[in-house]
Formats: sequence, structure tokens, C-alpha cells
Amino acid sequence: QVQLAESGGGLVQAGESLRLSCAASGSGFSLATLGWYRQAPGKQRELVALIARNYITQLANSVKGRFAISRDNAKGTVYLQMNNLKPEDTAIYYCYYHGSVDSWGQGTQVTVSS
Repeated sequence: QVQLAESGGGLVQAGESLRLSCAASGSGFSLATLGWYRQAPGKQRELVALIARNYITQLANSVKGRFAISRDNAKGTVYLQMNNLKPEDTAIYYCYYHGSVDSWGQGTQVTVSS
């Protein structure tokens, strides 16, 4: 089983930036599809960004132009760079690993004040 450890969440003001990191344990990282999802209070979990093993990325329309996902296979880490944050980005952000097994991180809180 792959263990995921997220970091980088916090409280920021609108317009500021944060970078989330998710470090994965175990082998097979370079072959996995990695992603970030988020869940706001009272809402369903939604996809934010995905990055495939060939580095092709997919972003939700709501974050295009503001967020970017990247990966460092040597470090076994996936990142989510979030710029120009908005109050509606407030949510718990979850790291997702899709490989020979599927795993979820424990979540990290991002709060954006107006």
C-alpha cells in the first residue's frame, strides 16, 4: 500500500499563493497518475488537477490559469501550485495516487479569506 503525506496548507488572503506537496512512499511512483481533489463544507469532493506518468496534466475549469500541478519522480512527490487564491478555493485538499493500488492522503486544509 502507498502512503501519502500532504503538506503546505494554511490560511491566506485572497490573491495570495500556496504550494501543496504530497510525498508518496513505496515503489511505482513514476508509473502512477497523481492528482489533487478538494472538498468544501457541504459539497462533494471534486477533481482539481491530475498529472499522468507522461506529464500530461488536466485541470478543473475553475482553477485553470491559477493552479498548476507538477511531479518530481526522483523525490516521489507531487505538487499543486496555487496562485491568485479565491475564497471559493477554501476546502480540504486531498492527494490522490492511482497506480497498482489507489491511495488517498489524509487531507490538508486551505482557507482563503476575503
